[in-house]
Amino acid sequence: MSGERRPMQAVQDRAETVGPGVFLAIVGASGVGKDALLSYARERLDERAVRFPRRVITRPAGAGEDHEPIGEAEFAEACERNAFAVWWRAHGLGYGIPAAVDGDILAGRAVVANVSRGVLGALAVRYERFVVVRVTLSDDVRAQRLRGRGREAPHDIAQRLARVDPAPHHPVDVEIRNDGTLAEGGQALVRAILRART
Repeated sequence: MSGERRPMQAVQDRAETVGPGVFLAIVGASGVGKDALLSYARERLDERAVRFPRRVITRPAGAGEDHEPIGEAEFAEACERNAFAVWWRAHGLGYGIPAAVDGDILAGRAVVANVSRGVLGALAVRYERFVVVRVTLSDDVRAQRLRGRGREAPHDIAQRLARVDPAPHHPVDVEIRNDGTLAEGGQALVRAILRART
């Protein structure tokens, strides 16, 4: 598998896992609606108890996901100084979750983030309480959504549709079939977050 399609990860070495809060990793193939579900949940949950960190991505600001844009050189430097709790590369881009989320976990909050399935193992080692929520959708509807969001060229869409799950055997705690309405999928995510906090 080429480096382009293999997520990479880096987690700062530590003697202990971070707790007592919980990290919820939202995973699923491109186009299944993860960002829409996260936005729905963010609007309905108390930000003092649940945090939704912005991902750092080596992509310019624009339509689509709300993220913190960063240049390639700056991203590499941030990885070197352990500025990310976890980072990976996929689809020609670098992605990172700011290490500041550790403070939220230490304060007992829930942190909810869209991550690559390839970094689940690293996150499970880093956090004392770790929950995986997988979002799924039929292939036909996913292809329509990828084309409809207007973020990728046809070739890039084909690559996303063909991408192999980098962690096919990692345990999943909650599965959300997102082929209904936004409210149905969003409420399922809200319930998963509230359960994880108890």
